[in-house]
Amino acid sequence: MRLVGLTGGIASGKSTVSGLFKSAGVPVVDADIVARNVVQKGTGGWKKIVKTFGNDILLENGEIDRALLGQIVFSDPAKRKLLNRLLAPHISCGIFWEILKLWVKGCTVISVDIPLLFETKMDRWTNPVVVVWVDPKTQIERLMLRNGCSEEQAQNRISAQLALDWKKSEADIVINNSGSLEDTKEQFREVLEQVSAPLTWKERMRSRDGFLSIVMCTAAGVLLAQKNLL
Repeated sequence: MRLVGLTGGIASGKSTVSGLFKSAGVPVVDADIVARNVVQKGTGGWKKIVKTFGNDILLENGEIDRALLGQIVFSDPAKRKLLNRLLAPHISCGIFWEILKLWVKGCTVISVDIPLLFETKMDRWTNPVVVVWVDPKTQIERLMLRNGCSEEQAQNRISAQLALDWKKSEADIVINNSGSLEDTKEQFREVLEQVSAPLTWKERMRSRDGFLSIVMCTAAGVLLAQKNLL
């Protein structure tokens, strides 16, 4: 099984590339969706947030006010680190559970879309790592347009993450999303060809079919050994 790590920066276009993977038939585990699920009302993540930030963080229906929580943590680095520490175990478990479900289905190539791939050290479990990069000017402009925020607010949000240029330097594959959508699609076609290449021996052994082959061969070996001992 091949786990393709997909990451980038805020407003870099990672979701666009994630959508291209889905359109190409490559299953995607989306950490943002997992993160939303683990803070739904009544979950362990929800309880930790309410205990830490108080009932004022809740909407009338009891769900987390994600917009308010975002304002709090993006304006206070200490609280942002605290939130990440509280939710990291829940999100990691959720991601691995989604991967396991796809593994059981026999999927051999899975894209794992994780904004904090490097920050959570989950890049160690993926190969290759694909970083969606965009130049700083375009990133700020897109974020301001998307969120309707000021340039200062946009810069604060960008600064709250690891530098995109650093992520680019650590990537196995870089998609430059500074241009048009067609430019990105053209680069993606090359990326898709790379990640769809035949699995290595180790990757085959990690796949469901490879695992079952090992189990069957081991069982056959044990039965043969027992027969020879009789």
